Amino acid sequence: MTLRHTCAMAGLGVLLAGCGSLTTSTQSSSGDINRLTLIVPADPGGGWDQTARAMQQVLEEDGTLSTVQVVNIGGAGGTVGLAKLANERDPNTLMVMGYVMVGAVETNMAENTLADTVPIARLTEESEIVVVPAKSPHKTINDLLDAAKQEGRGVSIAGGSAGGADHILAGLMYKAHGVKPQDLNYIAFAGGGESVAALLGGKVSAGISGVGEYVEQIKSGKLRALAVSGAERTPLLPDVPTLTEQDVPVDLTNWRGVVAPGSVDKAQAERITDLVTKMHATQAWRAVLKENGWDDAFLTGPEFDAFVDDEVKTVQATLREIGLIK
Repeated sequence: MTLRHTCAMAGLGVLLAGCGSLTTSTQSSSGDINRLTLIVPADPGGGWDQTARAMQQVLEEDGTLSTVQVVNIGGAGGTVGLAKLANERDPNTLMVMGYVMVGAVETNMAENTLADTVPIARLTEESEIVVVPAKSPHKTINDLLDAAKQEGRGVSIAGGSAGGADHILAGLMYKAHGVKPQDLNYIAFAGGGESVAALLGGKVSAGISGVGEYVEQIKSGKLRALAVSGAERTPLLPDVPTLTEQDVPVDLTNWRGVVAPGSVDKAQAERITDLVTKMHATQAWRAVLKENGWDDAFLTGPEFDAFVDDEVKTVQATLREIGLIK
């Protein structure tokens, strides 16, 4: 298989020399891991970036690793970063991924898929949240969906990559409310910061993202939260009702995890899994979960591998159901 890949990096004061390995060898002669590279397959500011920066902070501050490098490789819903990982030979490189990437692989008809990686761990789960600018006339989720039914593509919704969790949630809400799929005017952004700017600038009617990406703007009064997408309200914003509480029968949560290059062998995968498992057990990681309102969804080994396979099948069916793929 010929790989198409592009290398790009944001937020670091170094340049990649071509598209080879992102780092030099990070193993000691004993096989211990000394350094780690975390690929974020998106621009800075979104949930994947937040996850990688949190991992970097925990692993470095508790002395587990001396250096953790975060590399942003955005584009095509994460599939540009996925192609880079598929070609990576450094066994101590991980990529943050999740529900969003599963959908992006399908909608972008990506040459590389998650089958080209080695699943390491599912880390977190988080509700999505639907917001509007503070000056919006829409006070409830049903106000927004009623407007979409009446105005069609006159209502625009900002979110992450096409086919990702934000896009799927918008499609499911529209379907539940009887809005035609072709009337969904979804505007995809490469990073959470861009969608926030579009909302604050009044360029879109509404936005969908993980709770953690919008929480500060909601608390400051710049954005109004209409609904969260999980089965229960989020502790970060306990006054915001769920979709189901407002008679919109949709329940969706976004999970995130890490995968390794497909080239790693069993022993290398076990070392990386042990490292992530130790990180997960720290007090610092528990503090990160609480601070960001992330649910602990830790899963490793064959169970995570099987979970990813099931998610691929489920997302494919959902994308067909809401008309995003054939």
